Amino acid sequence: MGKPDKIETWQMVEPGKLTRTSIDVPEIGPGEVIVEIAGCGVCHTDIGYFYNGVPTVTMPPLTLGHEISGRVVDGDERLIGKEVIIPAVMPCNSCPICMSGRGNRCLNQAMPGNSLGIYGGFSSHIPVPSVDLCVVEDRRGLPLEHLAVVADAIASPYQAAKRAGIQEGDLVLITGAVGGIGTYMTQIASVLGAREVVAVDRVAEKLERSLHYGATATINTTGKGVKDVREEFRSYCKSKNLPGFGWKFIECTGTKMGQEIGIELLGFVGRMIVVGYGTHKVEYMLSRLMAFDAEIIGTWGCLPKYYPEVLQFVLDGSIKIAPFVELRPMSQIESVFNDAHEARLGKRVVLIPDF
Repeated sequence: MGKPDKIETWQMVEPGKLTRTSIDVPEIGPGEVIVEIAGCGVCHTDIGYFYNGVPTVTMPPLTLGHEISGRVVDGDERLIGKEVIIPAVMPCNSCPICMSGRGNRCLNQAMPGNSLGIYGGFSSHIPVPSVDLCVVEDRRGLPLEHLAVVADAIASPYQAAKRAGIQEGDLVLITGAVGGIGTYMTQIASVLGAREVVAVDRVAEKLERSLHYGATATINTTGKGVKDVREEFRSYCKSKNLPGFGWKFIECTGTKMGQEIGIELLGFVGRMIVVGYGTHKVEYMLSRLMAFDAEIIGTWGCLPKYYPEVLQFVLDGSIKIAPFVELRPMSQIESVFNDAHEARLGKRVVLIPDF
């Protein structure tokens, strides 16, 4: 326990290129800590930054990775030795956006692997602000490494659920329901009391699995167009005597088709929440929103104040992690990035430092 001499890291020196290196440990001040990283999840955003040249606040060289769990080893005395989850988005807590309650989209946010200088999660240690850390007092036997996915893969869909206002008895449809975010979005919608949780995706075995983790029905998009999905959805509603209005659609894919399904199904007094990121442009007649009195809402990250709620759902077993994660040594980062880029990963990989 204590401040390390150096931070060992896998640094992105340019798009598509990683280098293992050592970087200096910064001097930390009041309200800051050094966290020894237990695990860092590999997120779609990391892959986008690495391969597609998505601009970050801090340009290369920098270390990617924002889905982090670990132990505090230096800094704030009250936290030393504590196991923590680092929020993927840490707001400044003082700007007008933060004061309005929307600090998850703070423009002065600190996000590892993006806007925290050169520091990211694919490292041995990371310096971070301490005020919004989520302390894990009792893991109840869950591996600390598994809890890395709480930082984004679970917390971000929870924020989306808050933005959607999901509550007891709601009707919810999730596009991309078996992906890294959608897997937890499905569970969260169920935990919050949704009456129907329709999982839409294209991997048959994972869709079948989703029926054991929150989904009440599935729609497989393989070989289908948007209108085919619409007709299948309408048939399902008719068969269950469900209304075609008032549904909440959560778009987790970031793909053109996923977005088009959402806006095609969006009807009277409906609400669509955009979670997945993509660069495609989608055509939509905005006057339909007026006619339907419907909403399309974006969401980003998660307010740190929600992390204890999310963690409690995980610790009490309401949200399952183990079936959906795979632990690998961080030295495999290049092959993991490549597999993720080629969509060859069946589970979300959490990389464990092995420097």
